[in-house]
Amino acid sequence: MTAHRLRSARSAALVVLLVSACARAPEPPRYLLESPPASRDLVGKLAFHQTRAEDTLIDLAPELGVGYVELLAANPGVDPWLPGETRLTVPAARLLPSGKREGIVVNTGDLHLYYFAKDAAPRAYPIGIAKDGYATPLGVTVVKAKKEKPTWVPGESAHRDDPTLANAIPPGPTNPLGEYALYLGWPSYLIHGTNLPAGVGRHSSRGCIRLYPADIEQLYASVALGTPVRVVNEPVKLGWIAGELYLEVNPDEDQSLELDENGKLDAVRPPKALRELVLRAAGKEAKRVDWALVERAGQKRIGVPTRITTPTSVARGD
Repeated sequence: MTAHRLRSARSAALVVLLVSACARAPEPPRYLLESPPASRDLVGKLAFHQTRAEDTLIDLAPELGVGYVELLAANPGVDPWLPGETRLTVPAARLLPSGKREGIVVNTGDLHLYYFAKDAAPRAYPIGIAKDGYATPLGVTVVKAKKEKPTWVPGESAHRDDPTLANAIPPGPTNPLGEYALYLGWPSYLIHGTNLPAGVGRHSSRGCIRLYPADIEQLYASVALGTPVRVVNEPVKLGWIAGELYLEVNPDEDQSLELDENGKLDAVRPPKALRELVLRAAGKEAKRVDWALVERAGQKRIGVPTRITTPTSVARGD
């Protein structure tokens, strides 16, 4: 091959490489929580989803396995009804609530139920809880009974809201308990499925705890009678991942209701006593806390765990 032909071949090959490189879409940035290291304080992993023009967040939430309100919180500024073509944050990485990790822990502060089975990784499920004017009780109880294809016996408040209700609703598509129910030591309060999945991850019940149909089926098969149930309200959670302290700040009760009803927040308030919570969790590593990151997470309340410590090597000047 002559020198001229060799130069021409090399030039052609270079053009092909450049065109190929330009044709490939740039890789989106990766975050630690997309493939997190093992941590006793974390369940799940962060994900992203590219929407289409016809999508709505209320339809996407069940498809993505997250709740509607948490999807709104994680994507501030996105119109829930007309999101357009955008890259959504799917907040499926959750720090675990504080306190004893056994049985079922329900956190109304992040609209999730956590199940801690012996010798197994914890699981997290989005839940629907009490709507405005009602309350999901806080405290400790146990699973007293289990029922597949339960009959719903409407209480006084249900009859007050709808006087046409029958005294008992048999299993079927009109039964709001869905296919499975766990009866608690608190009369009238259940953990159950639903015939309306769009109500999960929202303030949609008269106090009961609703799960997506697939989630309640899995939980029902795992939970034994006598399983302890603890219900807490912790919109702020902290935990350690790979030697770094992470902070997860969710909307408080009023903000969560506002998101549910309006699809957006007019104003976001930082949590009270946030500094004290961070200092308690940081312990002897408090000097590594980046308070600007803490303040930012508290202001945004997006419900996504955020690193708030300076890595050890940086803190030491390595």
